[in-house]
Amino acid sequence: FIEHNKGHHRDVATPEDPASSRMGETIWKFLLREIPGASRRAWNLEQERLESWGKSVWSLDNEIIQPMIITAVAWGVLLALFGLGILPYFPGPAFWGWCQLTSANYIEHYGLLRHKTKTGRYERTQPYHIWNINHMFSNWDSFHLQRHS
Repeated sequence: FIEHNKGHHRDVATPEDPASSRMGETIWKFLLREIPGASRRAWNLEQERLESWGKSVWSLDNEIIQPMIITAVAWGVLLALFGLGILPYFPGPAFWGWCQLTSANYIEHYGLLRHKTKTGRYERTQPYHIWNINHMFSNWDSFHLQRHS
């Protein structure tokens, strides 16, 4: 959430955005670049926000730590209710979600690049900086994300 709204939306289709795939980049290379890059940038954005309030990045006000705690509690409850036999079911949905997010980002921004203006800033984001497609399969496959812009 943090990286997507505060980083990706600002820097989409620029070299600074880990969630925009580069021309010629395979989905596998993108997969290995996007999640670590987005996680690192989200942490840095949250650290900047908290420091501006005079708070530690390790405080409970950290919007990255909050869902981690909720997830750990939910997994703990599931383990308590169903025992260790449930452990194999945890990584599957997480991996599926990661693949869905990564493939959507890969397709939606593949090879698109905003140019720098004379002022050194990137041009304003336009609909042509995002791929859109209106086909039944892409609609089903991407959970209606085919009209991203």
